[in-house]
Amino acid sequence: MKKTVFLCGFMGCGKTTVGKVAAKMLGMELVDLDEYIEQQEKTSIPVIFSTKGEEYFRSCERKAIGQFEGKSAVVATGGGAMLSRENYETAKKAGRVIFIDTDFETCYSRIKDDPHRPIAYNSTKQQLKERFEQRRKLYQQHSDITLDGSLSPVQIASEIKKAAMGCMN
Repeated sequence: MKKTVFLCGFMGCGKTTVGKVAAKMLGMELVDLDEYIEQQEKTSIPVIFSTKGEEYFRSCERKAIGQFEGKSAVVATGGGAMLSRENYETAKKAGRVIFIDTDFETCYSRIKDDPHRPIAYNSTKQQLKERFEQRRKLYQQHSDITLDGSLSPVQIASEIKKAAMGCMN
């Protein structure tokens, strides 16, 4: 049975970077969920947010997550994808959800000037820190495993491989 590994965590925690390494180790495809949604919607995330709103974007995430059931991939989700219990339950049916727990200052240094991240780009550091603290609890609740984001990408990917191999049986 094929299983998908969903990586979750705050913006800038390393989901895509670690996901590339983990996908290679597992012999799976890496899918960046935001890029996947952009392809499906034929427009960028900032445009989706500005023209259709965050609620519409979240519905696109739900639909996209459901499309991975029965597939084998490493999916780097967006920072808000696993905030929803419904998304977590859908992802859990398809495989395993892994939270990369990276500290706020590291995440902030990676996202603070990125216009492709509408929430980060339009928020103050304090607003992002508050969002980080709220989201961290939900990531913990809506994941099967929490990994230390301060480890190197190779170390984190090795832990993901161990976790993924456990759910492949």
